[in-house]
Amino acid sequence: MRHDGFVFRVRAAGLLLTAAYLVFVGWMLLRPHYVAWVPAPNLRPLGTIREDLSMGPVEAARRLGAGLGLLAPLGVLLPMAGGRPDASGLASFLRTVFAGLMVSMLVEFTQTMVPGQLFDVDALILNTVGVAVAHLLVVPAARRRLLRGLREAEPVPPLPLTASVP
Repeated sequence: MRHDGFVFRVRAAGLLLTAAYLVFVGWMLLRPHYVAWVPAPNLRPLGTIREDLSMGPVEAARRLGAGLGLLAPLGVLLPMAGGRPDASGLASFLRTVFAGLMVSMLVEFTQTMVPGQLFDVDALILNTVGVAVAHLLVVPAARRRLLRGLREAEPVPPLPLTASVP
């Protein structure tokens, strides 16, 4: 597969967009929240999710959607930044989900140093599931389309010239 220029441009765009998105997420999540009191950190899996579900369907959907959607773009941007259109789908998925988990963990641990912010294990769960869902919804189809386009654009080798025999 010889379309290195195109793959390079896609990878460069992916790296730039990933960096910009991570700066945005950092800015959004690592700002101080000055409140009169701060609840204890949630170290019990599904504790915050249960609380969200008890608030009614609209508020639960808003809160859970925010958790799922926060890092979901990384499910698409990280494979794009990797620049490997012919990589194994399973390997790409596992790498992306692991990287999403690590970014989420970094954000959660960094938040503990910001006034008014606290660690929530459910945020790790929701962020990682959001990355996985976004990857599964977009990347396999985009990868198939990209590979099909690259194959169609490959130049056809010229036919060998043969001597005609009378």
